[in-house]
Amino acid sequence: MPVAAYAQPTEPLDGKALALNRSKGNCITCHEFKGGDFPGSIGPALNDMKARFPDRKELTAIIADETKRNPETVMPPFGRNLILTDKEISAIVDFLYQL
Repeated sequence: MPVAAYAQPTEPLDGKALALNRSKGNCITCHEFKGGDFPGSIGPALNDMKARFPDRKELTAIIADETKRNPETVMPPFGRNLILTDKEISAIVDFLYQL
């Protein structure tokens, strides 16, 4: 049997689901964005993200650990604190780039 027959399909992570998940990204608690109900208002609205952050690395770094850029932020360092994996952060950035 060919090796490919044993390969497990990998489904892309759902960035929107992560952004809405109260135990993972939980972006909706602090941010307003399209498709989210009962948003918070502590952080800025998440719209036009690709135009606002054309360098994907910058937005990824903000989600991973905004304290490096702004030590006084209230945004949790999702990557540094291992709340989100690199792949999950990337999926959220993909989602935000669609808004």
